[in-house]
Amino acid sequence: MNKPLEITDEDRKIAAFAALAITIHVLESAFPSPVPGVKPGLANIITLLVLFRYGWRFAVWVSLLRVIAGSLLLGTFMSPTFILSLSGALASLLVMVLLWVAMRRWVSLVGVSVLSSISHVMAQLVVAWWLFIPHPGILVLTPVLITAGILFGVFNAIIAAAIEKRLTNS
Repeated sequence: MNKPLEITDEDRKIAAFAALAITIHVLESAFPSPVPGVKPGLANIITLLVLFRYGWRFAVWVSLLRVIAGSLLLGTFMSPTFILSLSGALASLLVMVLLWVAMRRWVSLVGVSVLSSISHVMAQLVVAWWLFIPHPGILVLTPVLITAGILFGVFNAIIAAAIEKRLTNS
C-alpha cells in the first residue's frame, strides 16, 4: 500500500505564508499603475520576513507558490504577465539567496530588499525586450523602473522590519 503523504510543521508554515503572499499579490493586482510594470511588490514583504525568520528555502517556496498560484487565480498563467512575473521573482530570489548565503552578516534587510527589487526590475526588462518588445525604446523605462525598484525596496524593507520587530517583541 502507498504510505500517506506526511505534512510537516514546515509545510504548514510555508502554506500559511504563501497564502498570505498570494492574497496580497491578488489584491495588489487591482491597483492601477501610473507606469507600465510599476507595482510596489507588497507580497515581497512576506518573502523578506520568511527569508530572515526561516531561511532561503522557505523564501523560495513562498515566492514561487505566490507567483504560480497568483497567476492561476488572476487568469494570467503562461501569459506574458506570468512570464515577466516569474522572471522577476527568479532573479529576485537568486539575489536574495546569494546575499543570504554569502553576505548575511554585512547586508541588512534594506540591502536585500533593494538589491532584490532592482534585480527583479532588470530581469523583467531583459525578458520583455528579449521575448516581447525587441526594440531599444523599451530601455527608456529603465531609469524610472530602477528608481521605483529602489523606492519600493526601501519601503517594503521598512514595513518588513516593523513587522519583524513586532513579532520579536510579542
